[in-house]
Amino acid sequence: MPMDARDGARGDFRQWRRLRAYCLRSRGWRRWEVAEALGVTEVSVSRWDALARSGGESALLSRPIPGRPAGLSPEQKMMIPDFLWHGAEAYGFRGRVWTCARVAKVIEEEFGIPYEKTQVSRLLKRLGWTPQAPIRRAIQRDEQAIDVWRAVTWPRLLREAKVERRTLVFVDEAGFYLLPSVVKTCAPLARTPVLRAKLTRDHLSVMGGMTPHGRVYTLARQESLNGSHSVEFLAHLMRVASERLMVIWDGSPIHRRTLVRDFVSDTHAARCGWRRCRVTPRTSTRGTRGAGTTSRTWR
Repeated sequence: MPMDARDGARGDFRQWRRLRAYCLRSRGWRRWEVAEALGVTEVSVSRWDALARSGGESALLSRPIPGRPAGLSPEQKMMIPDFLWHGAEAYGFRGRVWTCARVAKVIEEEFGIPYEKTQVSRLLKRLGWTPQAPIRRAIQRDEQAIDVWRAVTWPRLLREAKVERRTLVFVDEAGFYLLPSVVKTCAPLARTPVLRAKLTRDHLSVMGGMTPHGRVYTLARQESLNGSHSVEFLAHLMRVASERLMVIWDGSPIHRRTLVRDFVSDTHAARCGWRRCRVTPRTSTRGTRGAGTTSRTWR
């Protein structure tokens, strides 16, 4: 009595098809009818019949394809992330970057089993490790001060802005050099293309402000920013954002110029005041500013 095709290995469609063909043939179906029903050739149906007659139904079952056994046991594979967390320098490599070649050397050193780079790539992916570009952090960062800012200073400023009905704006600057970008292209072997461009120091300076609600305000100039631009941007914020502002910016010299103080005291003496808050020094990832952050309240 032939077994039902449903008794085949779960998910093994080829085995199911062979068993189903044998089952249908045992019920009296002709060879061409079975081939048409299962979408195979009559030759395949005939071959399966011959296998079943000579070796029984077990001859139609799928068999694992012999190959190279897994080099590492599941327990050993789960140990790899622990090795990698120690860092590449702990294994004598220069720099803290992990590559597939380096991981392969670690595996061979720890377990004595050689692995190819392609095997390591697949293994790391199964372990949840993927290629990523590291985030740069300036060594001047004060992590403790950053934690105080997040846990204490920032909630306090939010409360003050809400109670005093002020629009809170973060202000910072950035520069964009007008240089051509270079990407990979196809070219003949050993004939690297040459990109000829005029190298210039021309750049675009941008001062920007963003509110906690995502509103963005910008001032762009084709020159280096200075104190007069700070005043210009503050006046712009008062026109388009709110006359009641709480501006948070870093201790850049262009924010501490005399004309900026004069703008506060002269232009808005009756309505404006400012105060300096000691918050997070050196929080920039560039590490180029570290004079502290100032919170200025415009009344």
